Amino acid sequence: MNTRFAATILAVSTLAVAACQKKPPEELPPPPQQTTTPTPAPTAGPAAGALGTQQHFTNAVGAANTVVYFDTDRYNIDTSSSAKLQNQGRYFSQHSNLTFTIEGHTDERGTRDYNLALGERRANAAKNYLVSLGIPASRIRTVSYGKERPVELGSNPTAWAQNRRAASVVIN
Repeated sequence: MNTRFAATILAVSTLAVAACQKKPPEELPPPPQQTTTPTPAPTAGPAAGALGTQQHFTNAVGAANTVVYFDTDRYNIDTSSSAKLQNQGRYFSQHSNLTFTIEGHTDERGTRDYNLALGERRANAAKNYLVSLGIPASRIRTVSYGKERPVELGSNPTAWAQNRRAASVVIN
């Protein structure tokens, strides 16, 4: 009797599941149409470089001056880095209402913990230099991404050199 009961339950369950299945549509929708209408470039606003945007900052100091680079396992500010940071300092002095973040980065070599600590030291070195130029520390936030956000993918000296950096990013 238990066998009959189990077989009946199994048959009813199978029918119930089969009744719940979705049926495929009789006709598929048409594929999406491709449009080639170009989007006009904005003449104002964040993309055009309005004050308080990263684009404005980049336009004002030059793209090469928004990032400072470091030697392997180093976080000291050298001569070329100090020139870049002086350009940034002039910009942030002129625009005293802006706050910004300095992101510390490393190359892929080393442990995650080591690289996070090194990225933090790099970001703080850039911050301290800007503070020494008169930028209030309260306007500068630092963050370390370690090796998590490379700008150059690859396991070679060129890629590593591009990834050992501190990048200034406007957040207002």
